[in-house]
Amino acid sequence: MARRPSTPRFYFSLRSPYSWLAWRELVERHPDVADRVEWRPFWEPDRRSGELLAALGGEFPYSAMSRAKHLYVLQDVARLAKRLDRTLVWPVDRDPVWEVPHLAYLVAERHGRGREYVAAVYRTRWEEGRNICDPAVIAGIGDELGLDPEELAGAAERDELREQGARLLYEVCRDGVFGVPFFVHGFSRYWGLDRLADFVALLREQAPPGGLLTPTGALPVAEAAAPSPGSDQGHAGGCG
Repeated sequence: MARRPSTPRFYFSLRSPYSWLAWRELVERHPDVADRVEWRPFWEPDRRSGELLAALGGEFPYSAMSRAKHLYVLQDVARLAKRLDRTLVWPVDRDPVWEVPHLAYLVAERHGRGREYVAAVYRTRWEEGRNICDPAVIAGIGDELGLDPEELAGAAERDELREQGARLLYEVCRDGVFGVPFFVHGFSRYWGLDRLADFVALLREQAPPGGLLTPTGALPVAEAAAPSPGSDQGHAGGCG
């Protein structure tokens, strides 16, 4: 049986347009819920991270996207962005290393700027169409946020952050996550932008009497345990 996290979680990917749209809806329309959940990064690991994950006993739930699905995603995201009145600029990914932006998120989170970092990276990728796997782009975001640009840009080269990243990817296995955006609370799981409202409703139903949802602390790093079986084999972007 899958374990039951005590704190609700929002799994996001800086790669995914659906995750970007869900993030915008979450922080703008449901800020109380955004403050209550743990934000957990999800990305397709490169060879080095994959080996670290395998050493923990995990396997990333990934399969390549077909051409037909890719064309559908392009059409569907453009349609959703228009409906939600979001400006969308499609980036071009060439040999991306997703550890570059996602491990830099761990650095920003340690400095208490994780949410601002996510906002800046999503804007850079999905509203400006820039390459967030370029360390120079991440360094610029560090400058913008008043963080050490070299520390952010070089996050993927640090063994300690690679190991933390592998443990977080292991959480993906343990929580049965197969795509993003993905929301977890107890045994309840919600996948996709169109399930955000159900997740929000669940948390608000369970809020303390007469009170707002209580904000959580910083991102913890859980100890590794056996992954839950039966994870669906979605592609690295989840529903996008």
